[in-house]
Amino acid sequence: MPPSKGSFRQVITDFTYEGVTIPKGWKTFWTVHTTHRNPKYFPKPEKFDPSRFEGKGPAPYTFVPFGGGPRMCPGREYARIEILSFIHNVVTQFKFSKVDPNEKVIYRNTPFPENGMLIRLEPVDY
Repeated sequence: MPPSKGSFRQVITDFTYEGVTIPKGWKTFWTVHTTHRNPKYFPKPEKFDPSRFEGKGPAPYTFVPFGGGPRMCPGREYARIEILSFIHNVVTQFKFSKVDPNEKVIYRNTPFPENGMLIRLEPVDY
């Protein structure tokens, strides 16, 4: 089953959003993509920045790759274990080497390989 792009919720009380009144009983649809790209919660959302998940991480219900609450994806733990298993196998069964050992490193806020640091994976011989 493909991942859901969002979820419907039923409005429990009338409210106004940007001048439009949404009456009680209507169905609304929120999208995961819009939530994850909201600069209010994720400054520079288009930038890959794993440090935003350090410490307490994002506010509740702002990062919802598996949904939240009672309707959370039942495959959440399976997906987590699957990716951990994949990473373990790649790291323990392959040797990593740079394709270009002389690649220039540009120093901005952090070191950044000029060409994205291409790597070669070779099976480890035990």
